[in-house]
Amino acid sequence: MLILFLAGALCLSAADWTRFRGPNGSGVAEAANLPVKFGPTSNVAWKAAVPFGRSSPILAGGHVYVTASEGGALITLAYDAVSGRLLWRRELQNQHRQKIYKANDAASPTPAADGQGVYVFFPDFGLAAYSPDGKERWRRPLGPFDNYYGISSSPVIANGMLILLCDQAKGSFLLALDKDTGKQRWRTERREQLEGWAVPIVYQDQIIAVGSARVDSYYLETGEPRWWIPNTSSGSMGSPVIHGERLIVTALGSDQPWMPAFATMIAKVDKDGDGRLSIAESEKETDWFEHFAWVDSNHDKLLDESEWAAARALGVGEYGAISLPLDGKGRLDASAIAWRFSRNVPYVPSPLVYDGVFYMVKTGGIVTSLDPATGAMHKQGRAGNAGGEYWASPVAGDGKLFLLSGEGKLTVMKAGAEWEVLAVNDLEEECFATPAIGMDRLYVRTRGTLYAFAAASK
Repeated sequence: MLILFLAGALCLSAADWTRFRGPNGSGVAEAANLPVKFGPTSNVAWKAAVPFGRSSPILAGGHVYVTASEGGALITLAYDAVSGRLLWRRELQNQHRQKIYKANDAASPTPAADGQGVYVFFPDFGLAAYSPDGKERWRRPLGPFDNYYGISSSPVIANGMLILLCDQAKGSFLLALDKDTGKQRWRTERREQLEGWAVPIVYQDQIIAVGSARVDSYYLETGEPRWWIPNTSSGSMGSPVIHGERLIVTALGSDQPWMPAFATMIAKVDKDGDGRLSIAESEKETDWFEHFAWVDSNHDKLLDESEWAAARALGVGEYGAISLPLDGKGRLDASAIAWRFSRNVPYVPSPLVYDGVFYMVKTGGIVTSLDPATGAMHKQGRAGNAGGEYWASPVAGDGKLFLLSGEGKLTVMKAGAEWEVLAVNDLEEECFATPAIGMDRLYVRTRGTLYAFAAASK
């Protein structure tokens, strides 16, 4: 029995990148001889055409896994990490297709993997587990979800469990399943939380989840609350990182509401005088109209004052990167925040701590390095000529940082408090996924291609 088990399992190593942003979501890999200059036709170890999806690649036991979608098909793909050969492709059919915001898609969550295979989450279906050779082990239907922008948090593996955060307009929860059977271990309701998209991380006996209104720690074995603190955010995106015995969280917010006052809009567009805003009345309001369905929390296609006020208040207050203790209990007082930094905080990309330096990258290619112990700024500048949107999170290894823009510009920087740009590589295609690092290779997913880049042999 033991021999058969080992034969069917992958051999994992420190070089594996088994979840979103690699080891415990840190974005940091043990690696050597990673490439500096590369592109669609240079320093390519291999490349493969892939269907579209915003999920990031992961590595486990010599396999590279990605997910994608085509029509109603929800696809899991496994490639050989060395050669790029497609090992298998499996499909699930969506069970409840949700119309979501343009910046998300049916395959946004990143898979997780371990020695028994890969675990995938599709919001239009739920969870499923496959063995290394592509055999389905179990499935767990979930949803439909109530999140206008789409559910995109990714599963994580800890203590024999598969843990998934599902924050939505109503009915948010944190779920833990037995990773081998798919049976529920525990489920914790998150009634105080609205929509959120950050991926949890683990610290000793805790699972830590960043939401749009607060940061929560739960006991890993039971899901019971341990500590929490209010947190201003325009919508939690970036995952937290650990520095020593403290947690660093980034949240973008504002000193002023992003929407005008309700009375102002009523006076401007309420043509029928009913005190509410309809789709027809509001469609010319380009500053916020694309978010109409989100503001419309009761889905009656009309916006009243209470709905408007709730949306308008999101993200207003103190915000920024903050440092929190990890040994707390109950509600933490504001004095628990060791430092706060509120300049050029990213919205989507997660931060990074590497070799004693804290990094953030935001839209426009603005890079900030801080002292993670004090929050003091070391340097702020730009990632070369790689501006535009940033959806992917920075990753690091081999003394280098890798920053990927939405336009497909991948900046390689020399790590350090006074970081410097080494190269800006143009992949010539849109990029949404966070790169993965494995040994001496950088795995990058563009809109239609999966690349493995390696430094030229000496």
